[in-house]
Amino acid sequence: MNQSSGLRSHPARFFLAFLFSLLLCQFAMTSAKADSSIRILAFGDSLSAGYQLPAGAGFTDQLEKQLRESGLDVEVINAAVSGDTTASGLSRLDWSTPDDVDLVLLELGANDALQGLPVEKAKANLAAMIEKFQQKDIRVLLLGMRAPPNMGPDYSRAFDAIYPDLANRYQIPLYPFFLEDVAAQPQLNLQDGIHPNREGIEIIVRKIVPFMTNILNPPN
Repeated sequence: MNQSSGLRSHPARFFLAFLFSLLLCQFAMTSAKADSSIRILAFGDSLSAGYQLPAGAGFTDQLEKQLRESGLDVEVINAAVSGDTTASGLSRLDWSTPDDVDLVLLELGANDALQGLPVEKAKANLAAMIEKFQQKDIRVLLLGMRAPPNMGPDYSRAFDAIYPDLANRYQIPLYPFFLEDVAAQPQLNLQDGIHPNREGIEIIVRKIVPFMTNILNPPN
């Protein structure tokens, strides 16, 4: 008697074998789905770290939620550290970048500008980070920043030019200004006037999601 006949002659055994096969198929489908998920790393400073915001209200949580609602299977990982300059970001890049990341959102430079650090050094640090991510086969989306007006026009012009220059050099997408429509709006920032509050983050995410959707799921 062959194996299939033996199974049919014992209904309980046949049912258990069928159930086991079904579970294996479901596991394989779940694993394939997990493998197809897009892993996004937010590599930045306090602006994307969720500074002084309640759980679930920060940039990465809201971004993941909105991207999923737009139909994208994504995981957004928060690798932002409050206070980071471009130099400190560069120094921690290797050990704070998890495996299997598909896209990095590079959001650094604001603290360099606030401290008046040399523009060319900030640019060199950002360039080195872009190159490191690309060497790891991770796509880079550069999130632009602008210098505060009190730094003077010469510094501001030089600093603001960092991001489009690097985007052109490395042929990577650039979101021109991370704080678009939120910077210098008291009602959209914490009392320090620098960090977005919950409403500010909602605006940032609402504006950046269509931009990211076109990158992750480009129209035919």
